[in-house]
Amino acid sequence: MTDEKRPAKIPLTSGLGASLKEGFFPEIQTAVSGLLSGTKSFYVFFALALLTIVAASMGGLDAVRIGYHHAYNVTREIPWGILISTYIFFVVTSTGLCIVSAIGHVFGMKDFMPIVNRAVFLSVVTIFAGFTVIFFDIENPVRMAIYNVLSPNITSNLWWMGTLYGAYMVFMAIEFVFLLLHNHKFATYAGLAGLIAGVVAHSNLGGIFGMLHGREYWYGPYMPIYFIASAAMSGGAAIIFFTIIGYKVNDEVMEAPMKRALEAVSKLTAFMIAVIFFFTTWKIITGLVGAAGKKEVIMATLNGPYSLNFWVFEVLLGMAIPFTLLLTSKFKNVKVSFLASVLMIIGIFFMRYDLVILGQVVPAFHELGVNEFKELHRYMPSFHEIMIVIGGLGIVAAGFLLGERVFKGHKSSH
Repeated sequence: MTDEKRPAKIPLTSGLGASLKEGFFPEIQTAVSGLLSGTKSFYVFFALALLTIVAASMGGLDAVRIGYHHAYNVTREIPWGILISTYIFFVVTSTGLCIVSAIGHVFGMKDFMPIVNRAVFLSVVTIFAGFTVIFFDIENPVRMAIYNVLSPNITSNLWWMGTLYGAYMVFMAIEFVFLLLHNHKFATYAGLAGLIAGVVAHSNLGGIFGMLHGREYWYGPYMPIYFIASAAMSGGAAIIFFTIIGYKVNDEVMEAPMKRALEAVSKLTAFMIAVIFFFTTWKIITGLVGAAGKKEVIMATLNGPYSLNFWVFEVLLGMAIPFTLLLTSKFKNVKVSFLASVLMIIGIFFMRYDLVILGQVVPAFHELGVNEFKELHRYMPSFHEIMIVIGGLGIVAAGFLLGERVFKGHKSSH
């Protein structure tokens, strides 16, 4: 037998080390120089975002000091307030950004590729903002994190929500790092894992509402499906908004591939608006013939104390006007798409708020005619709650601005 020369084995870590040396470290150097070369307006807006975060942190810490029961306007009857709805707003947007990015990066739709890096980065920023908001809603978040690992309850939807969203955030961060390293093979694997974790986590979040037998307004199998569909709509609106703002921040002219990407995202967003409009219509129709408690909530939505939120913010700003704008512009007018995205983001925030609050306004003993609970419960956010919500928005704004400068407009997927 003759000895044959065998090729030397290359350690698996050598490829990653080379990628770090050739791709990541130069990226860091370029990022630092880019951050220091921002315009005056950039630093002004970035400073305002940071001041917002500082002010909100002071409000949140003050709430911890005086006690949540004194700082927040949540009660025994309405234990979930605007902090929960804002958390849902952020995580829904994050999952939607993941779905939009996966269409291009995981499933190979080339028209979506130019928005991939920005969408992945913003998905991490928005989920972090959501975790920050809910951090101030949980009385002892440190204990929750510890016992989530030491004493898991696999029969609890809430345990699965925290675990799956944590895994989702890690996968999306890993995907973004591999995108910076230009290692698209492993970025695709991480993106697929993030997509699966995000969709499962998000459908589980819908299950938290849909499996509550005592809340007729939420109960039913359609909630997980509704959450996924609304996530795609939210993600489309968010990436349109932040992409156009990003070009303004960087003072650049939008390239043709990016315009095609925004056109493709606009079409997807318009389709998802139609889907959510379909869900909303049938929610009303079935609610009007449902149990007395659910019917009363629907009536409060249509012509009662929540009718302004529903008709103006949810229907007009969130769906009808943006859908009309996108359709009439044939998805090609960037300014019209931007206006539609702004209106949608405002409307979607009210959608999340109404979803959470309306499910709790019906008294538990309403159908029994108990005198103490003859009217619908009412809720108004407190100053501390509003400050924390503003702080979450500040985190997204600061993260977005920082990402635009550090990563040069996220152009590596062009």
